[in-house]
Amino acid sequence: MKQIIQDLKNGETILEEVPVPMAKSGHVLIKTTKTLVSLGTERMLVEFGKANFIQKARQQPDKVKMVLDKVKTDGLKPTMNAVFNKLNQPLPLGYCNVGEVVAIGKGVSEFKVGDRVASNGNHAEYVNVPKNLVAKIPDNVTDEEAVFTVIGSIGLQGIRLLGPTFGETIVVVGLGLIGLVTAELLLANGCNVIGFDFDPEKVKIAKEKGIIAINPAEGTDQVKFVESYTNGIGADGVIITASNKSSEIISQSANMCRKRGRIVLVGVIGLDISRADFYEKEISFQVSCSYGPGRYDEEYEEKGNDYPIGYVRWTEKRNFEAILDAMSKEILKVKPLITERIPLNDYQKIYGDMTNSKSIASILEYNTTAPPTSTVKISQKTFQGKKGVIGVIGAGNFTGATILPSLKKMDANVKYIASSGGLSSTIMAKKYGVTNSTSSYQEILQDNEVDLVFITTKHNMHASMVLETLKAKKSVFVEKPLALTSLELESIIEEYNKHEVNVSVGFNRRFAPLAQKMKKLLGGDNTPINIVATMNAGFIPANMWLHDMEIGGGRIIGEACHYIDLCSYLTGSKVKSVCMNAMGLNPEENTDNASILLKYENGANAVINYFANGSKSYSKERVEVYSQERTLVMDNWRKLKTYGFKGGNVSSKQDKGHYNQFESLIKQHVNGGEAIIPFDEIINTTQASFAAIESIKEGKWITLKDI
Repeated sequence: MKQIIQDLKNGETILEEVPVPMAKSGHVLIKTTKTLVSLGTERMLVEFGKANFIQKARQQPDKVKMVLDKVKTDGLKPTMNAVFNKLNQPLPLGYCNVGEVVAIGKGVSEFKVGDRVASNGNHAEYVNVPKNLVAKIPDNVTDEEAVFTVIGSIGLQGIRLLGPTFGETIVVVGLGLIGLVTAELLLANGCNVIGFDFDPEKVKIAKEKGIIAINPAEGTDQVKFVESYTNGIGADGVIITASNKSSEIISQSANMCRKRGRIVLVGVIGLDISRADFYEKEISFQVSCSYGPGRYDEEYEEKGNDYPIGYVRWTEKRNFEAILDAMSKEILKVKPLITERIPLNDYQKIYGDMTNSKSIASILEYNTTAPPTSTVKISQKTFQGKKGVIGVIGAGNFTGATILPSLKKMDANVKYIASSGGLSSTIMAKKYGVTNSTSSYQEILQDNEVDLVFITTKHNMHASMVLETLKAKKSVFVEKPLALTSLELESIIEEYNKHEVNVSVGFNRRFAPLAQKMKKLLGGDNTPINIVATMNAGFIPANMWLHDMEIGGGRIIGEACHYIDLCSYLTGSKVKSVCMNAMGLNPEENTDNASILLKYENGANAVINYFANGSKSYSKERVEVYSQERTLVMDNWRKLKTYGFKGGNVSSKQDKGHYNQFESLIKQHVNGGEAIIPFDEIINTTQASFAAIESIKEGKWITLKDI
């Protein structure tokens, strides 16, 4: 299928050929008939993409600070690699989609195949959208009208926040697409509506709809006009739908308002606010978030958990439905806003020169006749008779920044890369010479030529995909963690014992050159040692999926597990029992400020301090080892200081062992021999991470059980 994307690195807008996405659980798969180009929003994205590196940095000072912090801890080269990898990720354009439901994911009952629906899907021939971001289209509303649903909901949410009452005077600043729809909805609400815009065509359309529309370029003073119209009282409220970097708009909006007036920002403007403008009149100001309650809430959007209507009357989906109902009753008339209708293949007629475009609403038309395919062939490379043919499931940041660059460097045979949406896997396949991009990971498992599968999806999918891979009689590498529950782990062990294949987990730290140097210095006599390992992990927001115990497993199971493995590697023993204590009076099981104490079978002792409340300018990782009146101190995988050892200090570029692990894995897979990490050690580490969570819940030491 075809999809429009924005290359953030060079600003080029591309019509890319990508696999059709799969209908995920809680989602519906829609075959697109029309999409609406929101010129204001999409113009900003296109212009950002075309900006040079310095201009991009100036527009995102908060991101620059994050980059500088990363340079301090990780060094310049790894940081710049991360930045450029981020810029290489394509941005799907579009968020106003209409089409026909062609497939339904698990847990969806409110839609059926054949339904006409509006959604916030991208400019693509097929889109996979969560059910709470999809609404049925009334029979008397055309696709061309329904494509305005999301735009209308953005304006409607701004109105709901403003709370206008019948007879109030409301000013709409900016009569672009959202502004015109907002103004028309305000009229339907019984308000007196004044609109300002510098485009004479938009002003003309607004007047035809009954809006008092003014072009300030003709010499009208906006503030004085509002004062005159309201007999010196001022506007009851202002909705700003303009897109402009100037802070003059917010100042003028405040001056237009009556005492205790309201301002709601829907657009994007400069916000250098003068206290004096707001103080004397006690003006309230609020920023509107997209389509309504539920936006950016993973529970609502991705998991499909609706808000009770008795407590949240207007969610984003119910706003969609309200707009469609207004169209059905001809309260909202959007056809006069349509400037042009363009076939998808001629998309450059819209995107070629958006900066100078005078269009108000451009509609892309789709005429998809080719059958949907889940795989796109990127190259003609063949793999018949080869061993070590790889399929990668997951095309996230780690895959693009670490796994694929490493596999390409060692000229590995990568036949597939899979992502549920198909876009990110296609971009990575082209960049790293992968033969096929697919949205169906089952195709990888069904291909007899593939004998090694890499799994880098979200954590809750690891165990089930490992099981499927083992049942397909293929060896598997899975990024940490292996599983999130003991039940999952037991199932993997049972399936592993049925087949002559290998299971490897992304415990890369033991393969880092400095870790291997430490192991060599400690010797092989299995003498008990003490370890203090500190991970200055850094803060991540509470709403990140990693904190969700069902999806990410929390940061102890999801991340600290590889430090448990590192300690086991250095001690040369297995964890016997675990105790974890966490910061706070009543720490939750998904804590990321904790100390884990490990007792080993050979008498060794290790403490892992996993902290998220430290300074980002301090080293992210530090390991201290105490043995036979000798000490090793490893700092951030760049320096190793030795005390009492014959070997001297070591300094090197930062290397956390990823490449070494992948290289060892592929060599072992092709040539045979012992697993790069013994399976029983992988199980022991996973059990220890589970025991840490159990310890904090029960407040005691947990002894590991034999499985």
